[in-house]
Amino acid sequence: MAAKVHPGPTPGLTDDDLKRLAELLLQGAKAHGWHNQLWTVARVARLIEHEFHIRYHPEHVREILKRRLGWTSQKPRRKARERNDKEVARWVGDEFPRIVRDAFRRTAHLVFLDESGFFLTPTVRRTLAPRGKTPVLTGWDRRDRLSAIRAITVSPVVARPNLFFEVFDHTVHAEQVVAFLADLHRRLGPLTVVWDRGAIHDKSGCVRAWLAGHPGVVTEKFPGYAPDLNPDEGVWGWTKYGRLSNLAANDTDELWDHVIDELGTAKSSPNLLKAFIREARLPSLSMAAK
Repeated sequence: MAAKVHPGPTPGLTDDDLKRLAELLLQGAKAHGWHNQLWTVARVARLIEHEFHIRYHPEHVREILKRRLGWTSQKPRRKARERNDKEVARWVGDEFPRIVRDAFRRTAHLVFLDESGFFLTPTVRRTLAPRGKTPVLTGWDRRDRLSAIRAITVSPVVARPNLFFEVFDHTVHAEQVVAFLADLHRRLGPLTVVWDRGAIHDKSGCVRAWLAGHPGVVTEKFPGYAPDLNPDEGVWGWTKYGRLSNLAANDTDELWDHVIDELGTAKSSPNLLKAFIREARLPSLSMAAK
């Protein structure tokens, strides 16, 4: 009796197939017929079957994505439809180097300033727990909030970063912006303040009047809808979504203490502040100052 030849395992994706798969995935899910830009392992499995005629279990697809393509599950970063990417690129390539050169020529500190809120309602993030036992986070479902004004500064001589901040139990108003700028000016001398186009900044009559009387403080604007260019955005994200995530404070006094502590931790870590600056993907200060 002749022996039967075992067909062997089903051929898998080759290296060339994986390169093609990566190209297809980068086109986005909508380009392949789905209504949104959400890639799931089930959708990728269907795409592989359609394009390469290979059927995989979704969990095996997860391993392929992770181990062979280096893809992981990530939360997308929002981008406003109003954002003009060409203008953003022009600002990064032309305007920001000019801003740095002008600031260093005046021996002025660069100041990346912003404001944001911290709510009593906890920011919920995934955490480890036993299988089948979902953790319960008991916190207030209220909109009580604190506000903070912060600035990452960069010295003109040695490009050393620092962080200044102030926390309030109410929304930051133009008067607080003026007081914050005045304190920075008194401590640091000449300033070049780079901030967004919010009405609270130099559109406010109060702020404009103060700036008119202090020529040593120059202001520059980030392009519209580009918060990711501001290094201070990293401070806010690190604090709110990292250090303070899943914090169920009893009241705003307790929240206040935690916000102050975490911002103080960031202030005391120059390497962390440098990381926030790098994360903004701005040209390096040394290159921009040439």
